[in-house]
Amino acid sequence: MLLYLVLGLATALIGLVLFWYVQVQNVEIGRYTVIEADGDIEIRQYPAVVVAEITQTGSRDQAVRSGFGPLARYIFAKEREGEKIAMTAPVTQKAVASAWTIQFVMPSGYDLERLPKPTDPHVRLRQLPPTRRAAIRFSGWWTDDLFRLKDAALIGWMAKKGLTPVGTPTFAYYNDPFTPGFLRRNEILYDFAP
Repeated sequence: MLLYLVLGLATALIGLVLFWYVQVQNVEIGRYTVIEADGDIEIRQYPAVVVAEITQTGSRDQAVRSGFGPLARYIFAKEREGEKIAMTAPVTQKAVASAWTIQFVMPSGYDLERLPKPTDPHVRLRQLPPTRRAAIRFSGWWTDDLFRLKDAALIGWMAKKGLTPVGTPTFAYYNDPFTPGFLRRNEILYDFAP
């Protein structure tokens, strides 16, 4: 009987992982070119992209959670007319003064003229210029302790390379809140000066 229970749980776990994998494969991932790789750290070149963004106050965790709703309502046409816009990954977050700006990158093929205008006055559309960034990729839950640890590792690596971080880090979240920590993809990115 115990064997059947273990087999059933293993089958359910494999099914959940496969479901998660299929869902992740159906989400467009933001494009970039890797210029240099060193384990989990990379120097990347990003093209110009269009984002929908909102600025929220509170802790990092509170801000990303409260900012997600208005951005999701915009792309899924819950408060406006017109077509739905596909979800992409990652969702990004950056400290700005005493608040946080949360961004959804619009799918490739969209430009500012083609996107429907948001009805929520707090949701803004803008184009970001091409940029080069240093990035560290890691798994785990979105905890401040984990982010501090990975941020220190990235800053230390950049210092060894003679790269100076510019501004505050960008946090990138690739998965929904239901994805187990060991399957999550998180990143911290910095613009930098040589």
